[in-house]
Amino acid sequence: MEIKRIFDFIYYQQKNCPQKEAFGSRVQDKWVFYSTDEIVSYSRQLAIGLLKLGLKKADRVGMISYKNIPEWIILDLALMQIGVIGVPVYPTISSREYEYIFGESEINYCFVGDGDLYEKLQKVKVNIPTLKEIFSFGELPGIKTWKSLLSDEDTSLLASVSDKILPEDTATIIYTSGTTGDPKGVMLSHENICSNILTIVDMIPIKAGLSTLSFLPMCHVFEKVVAYAYMYAGTKVYFTGTDNLGGDSGDLVTVKPHFFTAVPRLLEKVYDKIYAKGLGLKQPLKALFFWALKLTDEYEIDKSFSGIASFKRWIADKLIYKKWRAALGGNVRGIIVGSAPCPAKIIRTFSAAGIPVREGYGLTESSPGIAINGFKPGTALIGTVGPVIPGDTVKIDYKESEYGPGEGEIIMTGPNVMQGYYKKPGPTAEFIKILDGKRWLYTGDIGMFVEGPQGIDFLKITDRKKELLKTSNGKYVAPSPIEVKLKEHFLIDQAMVIGDNRKFVSVLIVPFSESLKAWCEKKDIKWKGVESAIINPEVLLRYEHIIEKTNLELSQTERIQKFCLISSPWEATKLDGTIPELTPTLKIKRRVILEKFANEIESMYK
Repeated sequence: MEIKRIFDFIYYQQKNCPQKEAFGSRVQDKWVFYSTDEIVSYSRQLAIGLLKLGLKKADRVGMISYKNIPEWIILDLALMQIGVIGVPVYPTISSREYEYIFGESEINYCFVGDGDLYEKLQKVKVNIPTLKEIFSFGELPGIKTWKSLLSDEDTSLLASVSDKILPEDTATIIYTSGTTGDPKGVMLSHENICSNILTIVDMIPIKAGLSTLSFLPMCHVFEKVVAYAYMYAGTKVYFTGTDNLGGDSGDLVTVKPHFFTAVPRLLEKVYDKIYAKGLGLKQPLKALFFWALKLTDEYEIDKSFSGIASFKRWIADKLIYKKWRAALGGNVRGIIVGSAPCPAKIIRTFSAAGIPVREGYGLTESSPGIAINGFKPGTALIGTVGPVIPGDTVKIDYKESEYGPGEGEIIMTGPNVMQGYYKKPGPTAEFIKILDGKRWLYTGDIGMFVEGPQGIDFLKITDRKKELLKTSNGKYVAPSPIEVKLKEHFLIDQAMVIGDNRKFVSVLIVPFSESLKAWCEKKDIKWKGVESAIINPEVLLRYEHIIEKTNLELSQTERIQKFCLISSPWEATKLDGTIPELTPTLKIKRRVILEKFANEIESMYK
């Protein structure tokens, strides 16, 4: 069957590869799954119930959950079959942001998951005049659940409505997390998202019968697209949350997934824990661990080893690497990372250990994929985000003089370019321009093409256009590549480069506490916590050496002259009500950090 609308994917699965266990989640610590037929039946019954509520095509419905659940997919399918636009949002945003997003999108109803979400939304409901009622995905006291809406009446009515849904109709409005200012609602059509799914599904190692784990928020277009790619391929999908992943009884170990997606920060944390564990080993195991880790520095995708080099890696695999694979379940055939730059060292280390990691690139505005490193020979190159996906065209806009040779703003066109920003014609016109009769998306990212070993062009991201720093002597500095280099070190968890309108470049550094503790114990420095450690002269000297080593890879203008250690990690949520330093997709909010740490920054420039 031909797939033109997003809800066609579930009918494709039902016809071609129906699953007894299609989508599942933990219910009272037990995995409970819906079959393909149950997903189809429930989504149709819910769609009819929503029609009986009075919802019609182009109305908006909100969706919020702390973790991924099958009921989210059921609701999403139900909404799309009657042309209602889903407005998914992050559960961790502030009440002000809830009010802004749901007020602007004029939602009619909202579905919420467990926890405090109902209370949070109830507080701002009075300021959202279009919001009629709030339903729950699970069982919450005194609140109607999604199942209360199920109806098997008027099936002919559903068919008459769903048959009229067109590929160009808006399927969802996804609000960008917004590193600056208010978020913007990205309008994506069925065609936008379907084109992306049908393109990438053959580029990733998934097929019917494999197990996949989904924990990145479904309110982000990255995981939404991946979830429907799983549906198309017919994999068994385990829905969970990031809090349930790690440890000997975590979902990575118990589910033993073949494939999942992640943000770089998650893999960075896994790497740092592996490194810290290595520091705590006793000889000769410790020497063996770091010998094996050192071998990963020579890894390149598709590079083969023979003779003694091959034998070394066989030994390292038997004694060390297999333990790393076991920590991720032991079956992983591939991981795709996106949303933020992934340090090359992370990709090398995991891939060398038999856990293939590939980096992709895209934006919410491009539904989201623009380029992706593949898993077939010749289709991946570390340090890039891969070849441009089929159907898309990417060009480099060289107009700006401040970029390096071959660099410029990345612009793209294709069937996945968004319809526009909801109720924002000005910003839409700023980001989408008509050239040669085509709609070109100006991404705001700086990049260039590099040629791979087999002559394939790979896209390389060098920085964000709006994040370029300009020092007081007029020199431009791209902070992101420097931050990525710094975070490759096991003692650095987070970093933000400073230097805009300053006479030199400096950096705020958040240490990785577990690794710092292990290092201090190795050096016989009494551990009293991070706050005490970051003022210790020996610790400061160690970080100074890290900066010096990093500077050897930087130009004179980029070199870091001063640094300041920060004791508390930057977070995407704050229990004390203060503004978080990270977006829900874990990108740093530079403006917020500049304001919060103004005193520390000024101390570096005195």
